[in-house]
Amino acid sequence: MRIVTVRRISQAFFLVVFLWFCVTATLGAAWYQLRGWPINWILDLDPLTALATVLATGTLYATLAWALVAIALTLFVGRFFCGFACPLGTLNQVTGWLGRRGLHAHARVEANRHRRPQAVKYYLLVALLALALMGSVQTGIFDPLPLLHRSVNLALVPLADNRLGVLSDEPRHYASAWLLGIVFLSVVGLNLVLPRFFCRFACPLGALFGLLSRFTPWRIGKTSDRCGDCRICEEYCEGACRPAGTIIVGECVMCMNCLDRCPASRVSFAPRASAAGEAGLPDLSRRGLIVAGGGLLLASMWGVGGLAGVNRDAGLIRPPGALDEDRFLARCIRCGQCMRICPGNIIQPALLEAGVQGLWTPAVNYRIGRSGCLPNCVACGQVCPTAAIRPLSLDEKQGAGDFAVQGPIRMGTAFVDRTRCLPWAMDRPCLVCHELCPVSPKAIFVRTVFETIRDGQGVPARVQGAGVVLDAPIPTAVNLASGDYYLRVTGQPEAALRRITGCAGPNLTLESPLATGGVPAAAAPVDIVVRLSRPFVDAARCIGCGMCEHECPVSGLRAIRVYAENESRSRPGRMLI
Repeated sequence: MRIVTVRRISQAFFLVVFLWFCVTATLGAAWYQLRGWPINWILDLDPLTALATVLATGTLYATLAWALVAIALTLFVGRFFCGFACPLGTLNQVTGWLGRRGLHAHARVEANRHRRPQAVKYYLLVALLALALMGSVQTGIFDPLPLLHRSVNLALVPLADNRLGVLSDEPRHYASAWLLGIVFLSVVGLNLVLPRFFCRFACPLGALFGLLSRFTPWRIGKTSDRCGDCRICEEYCEGACRPAGTIIVGECVMCMNCLDRCPASRVSFAPRASAAGEAGLPDLSRRGLIVAGGGLLLASMWGVGGLAGVNRDAGLIRPPGALDEDRFLARCIRCGQCMRICPGNIIQPALLEAGVQGLWTPAVNYRIGRSGCLPNCVACGQVCPTAAIRPLSLDEKQGAGDFAVQGPIRMGTAFVDRTRCLPWAMDRPCLVCHELCPVSPKAIFVRTVFETIRDGQGVPARVQGAGVVLDAPIPTAVNLASGDYYLRVTGQPEAALRRITGCAGPNLTLESPLATGGVPAAAAPVDIVVRLSRPFVDAARCIGCGMCEHECPVSGLRAIRVYAENESRSRPGRMLI
């Protein structure tokens, strides 16, 4: 079998496996939904993720040990992962192939010419590793594997699923899906300009593989320094590594096209150097490396902002089980797995809520989801590939069993905005937040008051038997038959309230007649009194699940909102309760 055929089969296998894992990263009862599938396996093969987390935390998370396999093979045979396994590399290669169809041989050779900017990815790699060394893992923004997972999970799969309803019973929404889609389409679309554009110029994982393959014993090379002028190898070279001349070993992506197409069989894959000469890496300037090393200074500047300390955004809520902000940013690779798995669709990609270093990290948005954080769900921590969200048991999340003493996991605390709350600001009855609070005893309690509507101005009325006929329009948007409204004679604040039990236009039915002698048959004013249950939050019981915020009937800015105060993951964020 031709080596190119083997490569294509391998690429198809890894791409199908990747897409399958994206499909199965959904909670549900169907056979194709999450059932122990190793949905992080492709991510676990990523040595850049493993290296960055080691630099940032000093530890290697157990599942990332798979990256050692990729490293060992790269040290032996070169950048096989780029040519045989990377799903984004496969998409880039296919798109570039489609873009080059119909071009003349000279145009294809020009497209695959080595360019000095191919060194940019090495500078980017140095900058990202410098940031990791300072405790801020930014590799996930540029790393092709998290980038592809994030794009497919949050932009492409929901786009199809919202129309077909195959994976989710309801449409899923992600606040910055449009931006993720633009980035993904740009990465793929640039292949129409130059083949494997991202792989050649911007891929830090490819740069890491290039460094590892510099001294590999097995490599692509020429068996003779003499060669004709056909340049077929450069016409089909995917890595722009100059196979017809002094080959740049670190840029070879192991596409094997030169080996397969050379008409004179002067290209081989063997444990010896190329007869026409080799260069390990593209020309790297000292100035560029110094600028890239400025990532250390940049990370220090981010720390000065105090976004993880006293100056943090109180509205930034992390998923349950998230590490404290410093350690969280030192582990999160922005893959989107937690966002895709969340059954409530409340985990969203952040933009600048946590500063630039928090771009696309998971943040909780109770408005855009289907509910609050479900008390019996611990899915996000189970799928996080780097333990930025640590895996929780149900007992630990709920504060039951062995965790009863420490109590439940708190994501924050709800606060009532009295300027927007219906019972507080508009004298309208509402019990939604109190009724939906899942904590037992409830963290939201109410205090009942009775208020006279219309600023105490009496409404002209006539008594008719056990009821009353109003001689003025009923206040708009007031449901007098709801059971929360009462009547009493104006000017008699001590008189007993009579609950309104029915309403037919101006005719009101009362639970019991007004006090005898209180109102004559002729028109006389009565007070309409509303019973209000005004909510209060017991911060000692609130877990910040957001059920109240999600269901609050006030549209736009909710009248009750969860903030990060008192979250379990941050000791400095504890409230004095």
